[in-house]
Amino acid sequence: PLRKWYHLEDFITMRHIHNAEKLMLATGLIDFYGYIMEAFFGWYAGGYEWFMIKNRAMGPYAVFYWSLIMCNGLIPQFLWSKRVRENLIVLWLISMVVNVGMWLERFIIVVTSLHRDYLPSSWGMFQPTIWDLMTFFGTIGLFVTFIFVFLRLLPMISIFEVRTLLPQSHVTEETTTTVPEPSPAAGD
Repeated sequence: PLRKWYHLEDFITMRHIHNAEKLMLATGLIDFYGYIMEAFFGWYAGGYEWFMIKNRAMGPYAVFYWSLIMCNGLIPQFLWSKRVRENLIVLWLISMVVNVGMWLERFIIVVTSLHRDYLPSSWGMFQPTIWDLMTFFGTIGLFVTFIFVFLRLLPMISIFEVRTLLPQSHVTEETTTTVPEPSPAAGD
């Protein structure tokens, strides 16, 4: 949306967006491969590692785990379709889903590692406190504030990139506007 709001279509071209699509698809494939290998090595190791993988996939936080797999592994696979790659709104939605998936990955790493501790007496479900929620929403608010300050104070496109694009802009004397000089008044 920032590309449209700030009229940056001439600077952030579809070539840049297509390169970002390819990067997101490649990263999604690597991430998905990592999840498959994590499950395989957990099964291969057996014992505690396999218990941890089964706990993530079928335990009380299984919904978050499978949502993570969907957001980071399966949704980016839609980028194989040319129709999806050409629609900027769908691309933005896919990138937001991947962001949610990355947050879910951190949530799964922290919460599933802590809710089944070494002692069964300390096992329990995670219940966020008011401080957890305030920290979560505060970091989102701080991030959004910093983004808006960044957009307001710093240039969107670096001067170096503008210099490299200037020869390609085909600026000639005919395209530049000149201000006519005032004519001398009669009798001067």
